[in-house]
Amino acid sequence: MTYELVCSKCGHTIYSGFDLRSPNDILKPMSYSCKKCGTKLNPSNFKVDVMKLEGKFA
Repeated sequence: MTYELVCSKCGHTIYSGFDLRSPNDILKPMSYSCKKCGTKLNPSNFKVDVMKLEGKFA
């Protein structure tokens, strides 16, 4: 299962990977801002959405 962290303002994917990491650990090295639009991001404002993807995955 892929885990993604996405900017709520511009939709830029900040992190995508198989490791479940806290938003704080991902955003801290980036000074808590989106690299694309520069919006300041608060780790406590992120929510988790679980989505089913169609297709075969090995």
